This record gives sequence, C-alpha cells and structure tokens, in this order.
Amino acid sequence: MQYRTIADITVSAIGLGAMPLSIEDRPDEMRAIATVHAALDAGVTLIDTADSYHWHAGEAGHNELLIARALARYGGDTSGVLIATKGGRGRPGDGSWTVTATPEHLRRAAEASARRLGGEAIGLYQLHKPDPAVPWAESVGALRDLFDAGTIRAAGISNVTTDQIRQAHQILGDRLVSVQNQYSPAIRDSEPELQLSAQLGLAFLPWSPLGGISRSSLDGPSGPTSAGTAFHRIAAEHGVSPQQIALAWLLRRSPAVIPVPGASRPTSITDSAQATELQLSPEELTQLEDALPG
Repeated sequence: MQYRTIADITVSAIGLGAMPLSIEDRPDEMRAIATVHAALDAGVTLIDTADSYHWHAGEAGHNELLIARALARYGGDTSGVLIATKGGRGRPGDGSWTVTATPEHLRRAAEASARRLGGEAIGLYQLHKPDPAVPWAESVGALRDLFDAGTIRAAGISNVTTDQIRQAHQILGDRLVSVQNQYSPAIRDSEPELQLSAQLGLAFLPWSPLGGISRSSLDGPSGPTSAGTAFHRIAAEHGVSPQQIALAWLLRRSPAVIPVPGASRPTSITDSAQATELQLSPEELTQLEDALPG
C-alpha cells in the first residue's frame, strides 16, 4: 500500500467506500464485516461512510454502526484508521434520497454520527450535498461550528462546484481538508473541482471512481457496465482487473486524488487496494486518455 495525505493525516492512497455494505441488496453482516477486515488487512486506512447509507426507513446510521462493529472485532491495530462520514442527506426507505443541510440538522446529525462511531470526535465530517433551500454559507458555517465545538476534527464538502469550494475555503480556512465529487473514466465533469482542490491543498476523494468500468451502486439494476475498453485491454496485458487500471489512472491524475471505490465483498477491496502498486507507462496513460469518452 502507498499513502497520501488529507491535511496532516496520512491515509492509504485507496480508501474503502462502505456504502454497498448497507444499501439495497447489501450483503449479510458476516460478509460485510469480512469486507472491512479485508480492507484493513490490505493496508486501507480510510473508510468512507455516511449516516444516510442504509436501505430501509428508520435505519439511519446503519453503515456507521456496521463499521464501528467491524473495527471493534478486528484483531489488529485500528488507531491509524480515518473514518470519513457525511451528513445532510436522508433516505425515506422508498429508494429516494433527500437533502437537508440546515445548521440545526447538521449539528444533530454530526453528534449522532459521533455517538455511533464511538469516538470523542469524528475524524473527517463532510457535508454530503448542498441544500438548495439553505444558503451555502449557513451550511458551511455549521461545519465551522462543529469543528470549534470539538465534534469533528476536520471538515469536507461533497457534490460541489468550484464557486462553492472557494466560498467554503474562505469560511473554513484550514478546517476544510477535502472535496468529494463524482469522478471516473466515464464522468469527468469535476475536472475543474479536482484542479482547484489540488491548488488549495485539499484532498480530492472521487466517489463512484469506477464509472465506465463497473456499475455504481447508485445506478440501479439497469445501469450499464462497459467492456472492451482500453482499460480492459491494458488490464489484460498486465494480468490485472480493469478496475485496478482505472484506479491507477485516477491516482496519476493528481497527488490530491484518493479514490474510495465501493466494495461488498472481500475480494473486491483487496483487488482495488493493489492498484497503488501498479505502474502505468507514459504510453499506456496516453492510450487511456485517448480512449476516454468526450
């Protein structure tokens, strides 16, 4: 495993996106915990979760509680593991997602997340999505207040624009350490946000980083999975999975990038973690760039 930094925190260059362990068609708890343990065994020290990662109504915090149990049952040292959770979204239980980012909601949500995760403070707390009904400065100000109250140790923002990143940086200063947007071989709309994050010294955590290679957990059962791309061809030449090629490509995009691929079985995260050791030649990177859509 290789490592990168989120502010002054050293974490694995590949994290675990834990959402598939708790949403629709989730694995049983034994396999879910085995997946977290496999990530830890592979050297993963960043786990991405949210209070809204659950399936049914009334299950808020399912994923956070699962991660807390998995860490408690792990036989090794977990003191260096950073749990990055999020607040500001909800799931009524009908498959939809809601957005609520009032300061009052974020304060209650962060306090509840801290209790579920079992620590004195949340290592990294991210605003899950801007709420169109709430001024952005008010939502971001809630993160500042949570930091000042000692509820969180660092703040992040997700699903944001460059203007929102700049405004959040003005409000939070060095409390802001990360941006989490969708970014993958298939979806690169957040290239400006990635570049700005790097300029500001913020970690950029791509969610759904395997888009175009594997179907995202958010795509639903009809979502397509690509095959026969340059990523697949180069993977065959290396004798690895196309997912590893995609993650290695992402890591080469910028030192700020720390992908958090989702996994619902131990073999998936073990495979993803190995991408940090994969070396792509300049010629291969050019071939991958030339093959990207758009």
